[in-house]
Amino acid sequence: MRIALIAHDNKKEDMIRFTTAYRDIFEQHELYATGTTGSRINQEVSLPVHCFNSGPLGGDQEIGALVSRNEMDMIIFFRDPLTSQPHEPDVNALIRLCDVYQVPLATNMGTAEVIIRGLKDGYLDWRKLDETKGE
Repeated sequence: MRIALIAHDNKKEDMIRFTTAYRDIFEQHELYATGTTGSRINQEVSLPVHCFNSGPLGGDQEIGALVSRNEMDMIIFFRDPLTSQPHEPDVNALIRLCDVYQVPLATNMGTAEVIIRGLKDGYLDWRKLDETKGE
């Protein structure tokens, strides 16, 4: 599966802890991330990650483009709801695209854990049936 990992600045440590805890699952999939988040996962967790621009520089939009082409299977986005983000319209657009294209999206660690455990147990295999939908 193709998994995007995104974390606002105040949530990057949480993302590092999460990807470390579930490293054995993540290493079986293709990982994508916005700039700093991806670089940190690569360096600190030793997982290969395709990095896009940082979120405020268009990274969220780059991931959204993959969602719209059915080229992304899951997004884990640790958002900081207590801090105003300069690229909030991009964040909202990404969330909307996940709803439109039925891409599983976790915006906090609790939901991310449920989704990642579901991935491990095969509960997201329905995404494989949709692989040709965007073609």
